[in-house]
Amino acid sequence: MSDAVKYATTADGTRIRYDVLGEGEPLLLFNGQALDIEMWDGVREELARAHRVVRMDFRGTGGSDVPLEDPYTLELFAHDALAVLDDLGITRAHVYGFSMGGKVAQALAHAAPERVGSLVLGATAPGGENEVPRAHSSTVALRKAATDEGRDLIAELFYTPEWASGNPDQVTRILPRGPLRALRLHFAASTDHDGWDLLPHIWSPTLVVHGEDDQLTPVGNAELLATRVPGAELLVLPGLRHGYLHEGHPKATEAVLDFLARYPLPA
Repeated sequence: MSDAVKYATTADGTRIRYDVLGEGEPLLLFNGQALDIEMWDGVREELARAHRVVRMDFRGTGGSDVPLEDPYTLELFAHDALAVLDDLGITRAHVYGFSMGGKVAQALAHAAPERVGSLVLGATAPGGENEVPRAHSSTVALRKAATDEGRDLIAELFYTPEWASGNPDQVTRILPRGPLRALRLHFAASTDHDGWDLLPHIWSPTLVVHGEDDQLTPVGNAELLATRVPGAELLVLPGLRHGYLHEGHPKATEAVLDFLARYPLPA
C-alpha cells in the first residue's frame, strides 16, 4: 500500500502527477473539469479497501505540468492516462470517471479498449449536439468558480445546501485548481468533445451513475449514455446533485464496488 506522489512523463514531455493507494485490481480515477486529485478524498479510501486505486491530475491542474501553448483535448488526457498506467506497469485497469473525467473515460475506452476493464461513468454526458444541455446559469457558475461568489454557486450545483454547509472542506475540494488559462483550456476541451459516435463501440462493462437533481449535467444525459453504450447499467440516485459521489457516500461507493466485483479483470 502506497500513498507517495509520483510523476509519469508523457510523449510530449509533460509530467503528470499521480498517487496510488491500496491493493487488488487497479482502478484509475479521473477528476472533474479543472479539479485535482483531492476531489476523491474520502471516496478513494473506501475504494482502496478492494482496489489498487490510482489518482492522477490532468495536465493544467493540481501537481501536473501546465503546458499552455496548444489546446487540450479529451483524447490528449486519455493518452496522459496511458502514460500513468505504463509508468506503473499496469496493462489493464478499471476506470471511474467523474463529470469531465467521465468523458475522458469514454475516450480512453474507445482509443485503448484493451487497457480498460469495467467502466464507471459518473455525472457525465456524451458531449456534442446530442448532450442534454445545462441551464445558462450553471455555465455562468462554472465561469465564476474561482471567485468568492462562484464558491457558493458551485456548492449549490454540487450539493444540497444543508450538506454543503456541514462539509465546507469538501466544497473547497471541488473548486478549480490551476491557472486561469489552463482552466479555460479544460473548459474548451470538455465543451468541444463529441463522443456520440464512439459510445456504441465501447465494449467494457459499464455502469452509469448520476444524481437525479443534477443541474450541472442534467440527468437526461445518464439515460442517453445507458442507452447508447451496449449493455450499460444505470443507477440514478434520488435527491442528489452533481456531487453525488460525496453526498451519496457510502451508498454510491458501495454500488460502484459491487459493480466492479461482478466484472473482475482477466487473469
